[in-house]
Amino acid sequence: MMNAVHKTMSTTTRRRFLAISAGATVGAMLPGLGRARDAAGAVHVWRGVAMGAAATIALDHPDAPALCAAAAREIDRLEDIFSLYRADSALSRLNRTGSLTAAPPELLDCLSLVGLTHDATDGRFDPTIQPIWALYAARFSAGRVPSEEEIATSLTRVGWDRVAVRGSDITLRPGMALTLNGIAQGYVADSVVALLQSRGLRDVLIDTGETRALGGAPDGDWSVELPTGDRLGLRNRALATSAPLGTSFDQTGKVGHIIDPRSGRPAISPWRQVTVSAPRAAVADALSTAGCVLPDRQSIERAAAAFAGARIEALVGA
Repeated sequence: MMNAVHKTMSTTTRRRFLAISAGATVGAMLPGLGRARDAAGAVHVWRGVAMGAAATIALDHPDAPALCAAAAREIDRLEDIFSLYRADSALSRLNRTGSLTAAPPELLDCLSLVGLTHDATDGRFDPTIQPIWALYAARFSAGRVPSEEEIATSLTRVGWDRVAVRGSDITLRPGMALTLNGIAQGYVADSVVALLQSRGLRDVLIDTGETRALGGAPDGDWSVELPTGDRLGLRNRALATSAPLGTSFDQTGKVGHIIDPRSGRPAISPWRQVTVSAPRAAVADALSTAGCVLPDRQSIERAAAAFAGARIEALVGA
C-alpha cells in the first residue's frame, strides 16, 4: 500500500517538493515567495532534495539563511534514517541485513505510529509491502506485468506482525523489507516544524508532499487549496492528499502505485484523491494513503477516529 522508491517510475502527478514559508503571506504553497526577501532585497531560497524529491525552503525572516541551513541539516539527518535512496540509511541497512540494533529513536517512533495506523485501518496500512512494490517496479521496467506466481511468492514476505521491535532493536524475517514512504514525508514535516519552532518561529507553512501549518498567516489562517478546488484554513494542523493513480508503474497511468497488502495488487479505490487533516503531518500522511485502500467513507472515518483530531477533508470520486 506504500509508494516506495524506484527510479523507473513512469508518471507522477502528485507534487513532490518541500516548501517552507514563514512570516510571508502564503496562499496554497509558495505564493508568498514575493515577500520572502533577504538583506539585499532578494528572495532567500534554499533548494535541494528531500526524501528523493526536489525540495525548496523559502523564509521571510531576518535569520533566514541560518534557519534554512538548520532545516536543511535536519532534512539531511532524517534522510539518513528514512531514505530508500541512500544505501547507508538506517532503513536501507535494515532492509539489506534484516536487522538493526540500536535503531535511531525517530525510526522507532515512526514504526510505533505505523503500528497504530496498521491496527486502525484493519491492516491496510502495511509498510512490509515493499517486496511487492519492488516486484511491480522491476517487471514493468522490463516491459511486462508480474505473474500470479511472483505476486503470490512476494505476498509470503508481507505482514506487519512479522516485524519484531524489541527495545531499540528491529528484526525482519528473511526476504522482508519496509518502505516508509507513506508516512515519512509527513514525519519530516513535523520534525522541521519542531526545529523551527524551537528557534522561535511561530507562523510557518511546510509542504513535503504533506502540508503542515504552525500558527497562521499574517491575515489569518494559512489558506490551502483542496483537490475539490475549495480552500481550507489551516492553523497548527496538517493536511495530506493521496491518489491511487498519483504515480503509476505503467506508461498509460492505469496501474497505480498504492498496493493492497491483502491481494498484492494495485488498490481498486472508489476515490481518485483522499485528503485527510490531523494535528500531525505523519498521521495525515498515513491515513490519506490508507484511505486509498479502504473500501468506503465509513472505513476511513473509523480509521481517523483512532487519532485525536484527525478527519476527512475531501474525497474525490474516481
